[in-house]
Amino acid sequence: MVESTLNNLQPGEKARIIKVLAKSTVRRKLMDMGLVPGSEIEVIRTAPLGDPIEFRIKGYSLSIRKQEAVNIVVDKVD
Repeated sequence: MVESTLNNLQPGEKARIIKVLAKSTVRRKLMDMGLVPGSEIEVIRTAPLGDPIEFRIKGYSLSIRKQEAVNIVVDKVD
């Protein structure tokens, strides 16, 4: 098990969400978007300057900022 945060993944890598570290409204917003423990997520691409990052989760594309992605602990999936 290799734990990391979502912002450290490279395009093409997949991971399973372990926990969301954000607090209050930011946590609620992330979880409402589908970033809940147990969900599998894949990095699609990053913007040219590295922010935001596009992910595929639960069949749809989602872009979030690096400062939000750092609050999501994941386990890399091979």
